[in-house]
Amino acid sequence: MTQMTQILRRLLTLAIGVAGLFAPAIAVEPLPASLRAGAATAVITPPIGTVMNGGTAPAISTHVHDELHARAIVLESGTNRLLFVQIDNCLIDRPLIDQMKERIRQAVGIDPTRICIAATHTHSAGSLTGAHLAEPDAAYRAWIPGPVTDAVRRAVHQLAPAEVAWGKGTLPQHVFNRRIQVKPGTSYTNLLGRTGDRVKMNWSSPSPEDHEFAGPVDPEVSLVSVRHSDGHPIALLANYSLHYVGGTGPGELSADYFGEFCDRITDRLGVPRQDPPFVALLSNGTSGDINNNDFRHPRPRMPPYAQIHRVADDLASEVHRVLRTLTYTNRVALTARSAEVPVRVRKPSADDVATARRLLNGRGVDQLRSWVEIHARDQVLLADYPDELSLPLQVFGIGALRIAQWPGEIFAESGLALKKYAQPKPLVNISLANGWFGYIPPPGQHALGAYETWRLRTSPLEADAIPRLLGTFHELLKP
Repeated sequence: MTQMTQILRRLLTLAIGVAGLFAPAIAVEPLPASLRAGAATAVITPPIGTVMNGGTAPAISTHVHDELHARAIVLESGTNRLLFVQIDNCLIDRPLIDQMKERIRQAVGIDPTRICIAATHTHSAGSLTGAHLAEPDAAYRAWIPGPVTDAVRRAVHQLAPAEVAWGKGTLPQHVFNRRIQVKPGTSYTNLLGRTGDRVKMNWSSPSPEDHEFAGPVDPEVSLVSVRHSDGHPIALLANYSLHYVGGTGPGELSADYFGEFCDRITDRLGVPRQDPPFVALLSNGTSGDINNNDFRHPRPRMPPYAQIHRVADDLASEVHRVLRTLTYTNRVALTARSAEVPVRVRKPSADDVATARRLLNGRGVDQLRSWVEIHARDQVLLADYPDELSLPLQVFGIGALRIAQWPGEIFAESGLALKKYAQPKPLVNISLANGWFGYIPPPGQHALGAYETWRLRTSPLEADAIPRLLGTFHELLKP
């Protein structure tokens, strides 16, 4: 080797060493803190005699078939917490949920943007929010924030070292799109006495106008499983896009299939008397246009609760199957993002209101029965609504999993669209979360008509709401 070659090699080595001194450090993502979790429930069954709002007219409860619950899971990683609360109720408006969140913040210090409070959508619970001819039961509405907060306090008190896993299965045999295309060439008059709807509800099926389903279903069963570091189960958050089942006894308070599922999965896991108790939650996916009735094959008459038991048992079987396939971790990042989306309200004109008042003719709610009368009363009420409402959206992250929270009754096609956008990351949709702004159909379904699109308190928003909500969710899901 020549002397010149040796000099060049020494200079090159020196240059590499000096460059290394100034090279940027490679960022290393810090490992999330070890997970802790806690779960608890509180009984929220109202007294017999409480108003129920699951039908078009108010009903008075006469019996408790099964207890109603608020069910809570809190996850903690370092200083980050996420809270999920499922409440056995049909509808919970935003002011009441905001009140609950503030009481929880004061009690345990969890920021409201890291709290998901959602109704299951059982139609056989006490009335917390006005819909159709039913108004809130004032005493029940004033009382319920207390036990909901207590459930969260107990869950936080029971925080313990934990592991988490998530997965999905499928249960297609119980979900059907309840919006049916009207057969071409058929004359159809809806329950408001109007023609022109190109879709009808399957609550009047089978009928000569029935044609095809007007939209898709989401048969996916999603779940988040939480267990203690020693392996025994702590809690389970499941999700299924089925509106409710019904078939309860008249005047009977019941958590519908949501509560029955929680009991059955607890039995399947063999932990009915565990200390502290295992807690199961079933959240409602995007099921605004989905129910349990196949218009092509009407179900035979069944005893009360029989179909609830059947659906809950099948769902528990599928969840139990998926649970046996999961891999757990005790270190996950817990994240939360939120946004407010302003959406216009479909306000009636002055002429609409005047026509409605003439039809009502000063009659009280107890004198109204028909859909025409319900529609007229809602026009009067909608006239006092603000021109715009602000809808809260939240996305929680548990590791790679994303949980989107929708404040209303969302059609399956909207939930499927968001799941597709989130790919390859898994995504769960929870509806009726953090507020209730009625049915929120996508624009294409608005154009077809039928009950979920009629201008009522149960569907007050402009037809462009879903594109705006999806666009905001897309932003919240960005890395």
